[in-house]
Amino acid sequence: MPLFGAHMSISGGLHLAFARLARVDGEALQIFTANQRQWRVKEPTPEEVGLFKETRAAAGSPPVASHDSYLINLASPKAETEKKSLGALAGELRRCAALEIEYLIMHPGSHLGAGIEAGIERFTANLDLAVEEADSGGRVMILLEITAGQGTNLGSSFGELAGVIARSRYPQGLGVCFDTCHAFAAGYDLRTPETYRRTMAEFDAEIGLDRLRFFHLNDATKELGSRIDRHTHIGKGWIGTAGFRNLVNDPRFARHPMVLETPKSEDLHEDRENLAVLRDLLE
Repeated sequence: MPLFGAHMSISGGLHLAFARLARVDGEALQIFTANQRQWRVKEPTPEEVGLFKETRAAAGSPPVASHDSYLINLASPKAETEKKSLGALAGELRRCAALEIEYLIMHPGSHLGAGIEAGIERFTANLDLAVEEADSGGRVMILLEITAGQGTNLGSSFGELAGVIARSRYPQGLGVCFDTCHAFAAGYDLRTPETYRRTMAEFDAEIGLDRLRFFHLNDATKELGSRIDRHTHIGKGWIGTAGFRNLVNDPRFARHPMVLETPKSEDLHEDRENLAVLRDLLE
């Protein structure tokens, strides 16, 4: 069965995310490695890095992904943002390598009016520069996340993600994170066996299923093709439990990490409820 889990807070220390994951019986984890809303971040100390690794091992070494900062936009035509983003992504890669986190998930950014092709070219060139600056020895795979396509955001089609991979000098280090809400909002239907098969066949033809390494499981508050990124609880949105049933029972993804990014309160009861719904869908 898939490895279900959730995005967890690192409040109080990076290592505490594993205790929070255990509270919901999670098997896969996503975190931020630093404050995602600040350019200047506090780097983890050697002691914090060691504690994170020890705690992960004690938790059974679940798969871990880090999500990059929301501030990063490698496709920006604004020189200052572009420079800050490049440095910030290199820092993200170095932290992941130090913490032995295998995946860094990122959005392809926004072209801000420059156009899709120009945005993809700029994003890919800066992505390659960040990889070179980080010099992390290929220990961290960057996962490009499909987006809903709001505004000038890039990455709302499999073709755009494939374009980044094709243009990059480091394609071997690139994979994809499939966000169900984003894909649905971008126009990829998951709700029936037929539309689900069609969506995954298109992904395989454009990108290749071997590059699909991680899933974000989020229902969508808006209808198919809305281009609006609004997550909600599993079975409470337009995708519905039928769409998630198709995905979680796909044998090709039987051991893939699948994490929630749905709204939650401090006691995490929403994560427990959403994960129970997903496990009940397994056949």
